[in-house]
Amino acid sequence: MTAVARDRLPYSWRPGCPVHYRDLRLVTLSYWGFDNKPHTGELVVHKSVTDDIVTVFRKLYGWRWPIRQMKLVDAFKADDYASIEADSTSAFNCRRATGSSNWSNHAYGKAIDVNPRENPYVTASGSTAHKNAEKFTERPMKGKGVINPGDKVVKAFAQVGWEWGGYWSGTKDLQHFSKGGG
Repeated sequence: MTAVARDRLPYSWRPGCPVHYRDLRLVTLSYWGFDNKPHTGELVVHKSVTDDIVTVFRKLYGWRWPIRQMKLVDAFKADDYASIEADSTSAFNCRRATGSSNWSNHAYGKAIDVNPRENPYVTASGSTAHKNAEKFTERPMKGKGVINPGDKVVKAFAQVGWEWGGYWSGTKDLQHFSKGGG
């Protein structure tokens, strides 16, 4: 993990964000792709949670648990919708929480979205904004890169003090893990 150069965050960080980019870290991680081959990806997280992320992703790698791709949200001009459409696992993005005026935990570098197509944000009525994710709104379900209640991915994050958005009441954010919830 290394300090993040300002030019690596041209879209996701700006003055007024709740954390300074100097408090963020670039973490380079190995992961197993949906093609059953090892890949290298990058996440930006708050410096206080780098060990958590390395611990969890080391376990996922050891299990050969698949991730479609892992790119900084800046590859999508910090457009959360576009990043989700591309099924990119990502973390830091200085943005408001969905449907709120409050900062998302992503804006603090303390949240990550994992395989967002296979693990969509699902409204209380059971719908999702992403057509390519509609078949993944039910839980539990089998599938490559799918996260289910109580599975080893949820437990790995819980062991480092992270909560899963799949346990929220009403709306479920099946892709979302965050330090301290929210």
